[in-house]
Amino acid sequence: MSTSRVIERADALVGIVDLPADKSIAHRSILFSAISEGTSRIVGFPNAADPQSSLSCVRALGIEVEADDDALVVHGKGLHGLRKPEGDLDCGNSGTTMRLLSGILAGQPFDTRLIGDASLSVRPMRRIIDPLQQMGARLSAVEGHAPLGIHGKEASLKAISYRLPVASAQVKSCVLLAGLYADGETSVIESEASRDHTERMLGLSRFETGQDRIISVMGGRSPEARMWSIPGDFSAAAFLMVAATLLDGSMIRMPRVGLNPTRTGLMDVLRAMGADIRVENEREVSGEPIGDLIVKSAPLTGIRVDGDIIPNLIDEIPILAVAGAMAEGVTEIRDAGELRHKESDRIAAVVTGLRAMGADVEEFEDGLAVRGGSALEGADIATHHDHRIAMAFAVAGLVAEGQTRIQDAAIADVSFPGFYDVLERLR
Repeated sequence: MSTSRVIERADALVGIVDLPADKSIAHRSILFSAISEGTSRIVGFPNAADPQSSLSCVRALGIEVEADDDALVVHGKGLHGLRKPEGDLDCGNSGTTMRLLSGILAGQPFDTRLIGDASLSVRPMRRIIDPLQQMGARLSAVEGHAPLGIHGKEASLKAISYRLPVASAQVKSCVLLAGLYADGETSVIESEASRDHTERMLGLSRFETGQDRIISVMGGRSPEARMWSIPGDFSAAAFLMVAATLLDGSMIRMPRVGLNPTRTGLMDVLRAMGADIRVENEREVSGEPIGDLIVKSAPLTGIRVDGDIIPNLIDEIPILAVAGAMAEGVTEIRDAGELRHKESDRIAAVVTGLRAMGADVEEFEDGLAVRGGSALEGADIATHHDHRIAMAFAVAGLVAEGQTRIQDAAIADVSFPGFYDVLERLR
C-alpha cells in the first residue's frame, strides 16, 4: 500500500548525521567480492533496498554471505564459480544491479533471467545489450527493456574496444565486467568522465588521450579478495546540504562522506551559487577519498549548469532544481537529457512538482530553467515511484509555506532509509 508523508516548514536544521553507505560502492563491493578468489569482508554494507537487491542476487547465484557485527563476509568463488539460480534474479528498483550483473552473467555457461519492478522494467537496457552482443553474448529483452534474458555461453567472450555513446558508469562497468570473461583486453572509451568507482576498486588501467579517457581490463583475472569499507553516500548528503543551505540558522555536520571527484559536482555548483560548505578530515579509505562535510545556511544566486559537469551531478539535479527555486535569479540546467531515463522522467517530475508549489519553471528537452526569489507553497507531490523526487520535494516542503504532502513517500527507503526521521531530528 502506498504511503504519504506530510512535510511542514522548518525554522532551521542543526545536528550531526551519519549518512547511509554509498550505494554505488556497495553494489560493486558485493558483486566484485562474489567473483573474487577467496573471502572478502564488507564493512558498513547498507540496508537500503537497491544494494540489498544486489546482495540477494549474489546469494541466488550460490555465493555464501554471512553477517558478522557491522560487516558482511563474502565467500567468493572466482570468475567461474557462480551457479545457475533456481528462478529469476529480481533486481527490484536497481538499474545498477541489473546492468552490472548483466556484464558478469554474459560470461557464464548457464541461462539467467533478470527482472525488476515496474519502474526498472521501462528503463533502457539496449545500451548494455548492444556492447554485450558485440562481445558475443546472447541476450533477449522486451523491446529493449527488462525482463532481460542472458543465455549461457561455454566459450569466452570476445574482447572489444567500445566507445560509450552516452556518459554512463553503469554501461562502462557492465562492459568492463564482461571483459573479465573475454579473451584479451577490453577497453571502454568515454569522452565525458563518468563515475570511476569500478576502475578504482578493480585497479584497472586508465589513461587520457586528447578528449578521451580509456579504461581497460584484461580477461581472465579475478578481482582480489579484500576488505571493503563503504563511505557515506554523497548523493544522500546532497539533500541535507541543500536543506541546510536554504534554511537560515542551519548547520549540519556529516562525517565520513565519500568525496570521489566524479561524484561531487553538486558541491562545486552549490559553492559557485554561494553555499557555505566546508570539508574537514580528508583521507582515503578503500581507494576512495572521504571527509567530513560541514554545511551552514547561506543565500544562493542562480547560475547556468551544463557541459562536462552534468554526469558528475546527474542524480542530484532534482535537489539542485529545488535550490534554484530558492536562489536569487535564474538557475538553468542543460545537457541533462539522460534524466528522462531514470527511475522516472525526472525532468518532467521536477517541473510538475515545482510548478505545483508555485515556482516559475521552463522545461526543455534536456533540462529546465527555474526563476527563484519567490516563496514556495505547499502542495501534493507525485513521486512517480522515484526516491530522489520524494526526497527533493521533502526538502522543498521544509522551506514552503503550509503543508507539502509527498505521495508514495516510503520510496525514499530505496537509497536513504529513515530519511524523514532524520529531517525531524534535525529540526
